[in-house]
Amino acid sequence: MAARRLSFSNITALAPMVRVGTLPMRLLALDYGADVVYCEELIDIKMAQCRRVVNEVLETVDFVAPDDRVMFRTCEREKDRVVFQMGTADPDRALTVAQLVEKDVAAVDVNMGCPKEYSTKGGMGAALLSDPVKIEAILRKLVSGVSVPVTCKIRILPSLEETVRLVQRIEKTGVAAVAVHGRFKEERPRHPVHCDYIRAIAQSVSIPIIANGASLDMVKTNSDIEEFRKATGTSSVMLARAAMWNASVFSSQGPLPVERVMEEYLKYAIRYENHAFNTKYCLCQMLRDKVESPLGKQVQAAQTNAEISGAYGLQEFYQQSREQLQARRDALQSSSQPDRPVTDGDVTTMAVKFERREYPPHITPKMFLLEWSRKEKLDQPLYETVQRSQDRAFQSTVTVAEKKYRSSLWEKSKKFAEQAAAIVGLRVLGIPEGRIGEEESGLVCKRKREREGKTNGTTDEEKSRKRLAADHQRETAKKGCADQR
Repeated sequence: MAARRLSFSNITALAPMVRVGTLPMRLLALDYGADVVYCEELIDIKMAQCRRVVNEVLETVDFVAPDDRVMFRTCEREKDRVVFQMGTADPDRALTVAQLVEKDVAAVDVNMGCPKEYSTKGGMGAALLSDPVKIEAILRKLVSGVSVPVTCKIRILPSLEETVRLVQRIEKTGVAAVAVHGRFKEERPRHPVHCDYIRAIAQSVSIPIIANGASLDMVKTNSDIEEFRKATGTSSVMLARAAMWNASVFSSQGPLPVERVMEEYLKYAIRYENHAFNTKYCLCQMLRDKVESPLGKQVQAAQTNAEISGAYGLQEFYQQSREQLQARRDALQSSSQPDRPVTDGDVTTMAVKFERREYPPHITPKMFLLEWSRKEKLDQPLYETVQRSQDRAFQSTVTVAEKKYRSSLWEKSKKFAEQAAAIVGLRVLGIPEGRIGEEESGLVCKRKREREGKTNGTTDEEKSRKRLAADHQRETAKKGCADQR
């Protein structure tokens, strides 16, 4: 398939880093001059279960897990420069995930260098280095199956000859570039990076090699990046820890004061509703040896982005951002078309909310849907409800007559979410829902409506009887007073 090509020559890239490479850090790196940004490694099994959701409020594209966690969030700003990195050991699953995200990213990368157990125990990461046949199978499947460039990131093998042979085999799969972390699988950042290995690899192939692994001992400022290029003989460099500690390392004017960098990062975290614990983690990495300072302790104690904002004096920015997002939510909801059903996979959705005041007491849409199911001799409606983590809102899907219905709007409670789902089902099926002013449908038994009327004294006849009784009591009391005088 024809790929829209992202160039990997002469670039400086933000490396994939677990818990660090989320949207706020990627955008910050782009601001400071990074050419390409990699997301954190995301596992294929988890991503394959996600659904793609256009988040009109945040103006992002979210890949949302069944438990409603956002696994990957991206936006238009980075679309032509973000590389999606996955952890995988299965060609078919890798292709499934790549095809899920390919319209929203600039390239797809396979992690073949992570030595951590959470990656290697599933045969992923550095575990793939001992299985070149599987490496070839995964990469060939991806190269032939997606419309964006495919790359991979490896570590060096015990011998230079083995490493060169592996990279040459990888080149033949059709990948656009290979990132090389210049350490052996068992080595850690305290060990020096093997620039000679990276140089030899770069000389042995024609595709771009991206040098990685120099953050601790070579790259501390922007000018050091050029020295790393020369030492490895590569045109491209990838930075991990140096960028995590201070993303302004990508800037020719950098590094800037870390306090300023942290504030800019936090603004992105607020703007894109980044999870507070992820925000905390990244800020603590930037604080480094100041993590036990008064500011560091405030950040560690914070539980929400609002509290983190307070630690940095950004309360006003936080409040303004929240108000802007809420205004956008309100505008989107008011402009939605509730009467037009939309098919989302196997679920029919409508943008409706449950307004309690529109229904008589003791009468609800759920009640009408249940009574209709009984009348049609169907299984009773089954409700499945999820809760959104960022604002604790609820959304429910109802299954009735082997069809699924859901409101696309989120509700403040589980009960309201179920009622909204019932409304969608009733409207699509053309069944009355019990709203005030609706003609009598006969679905809900007369006894329930009478009970509702008795409880609230709403019938004209009852109101008249009560007024007459009260008048009679007043007249009797007046007459008794007159007799006593």
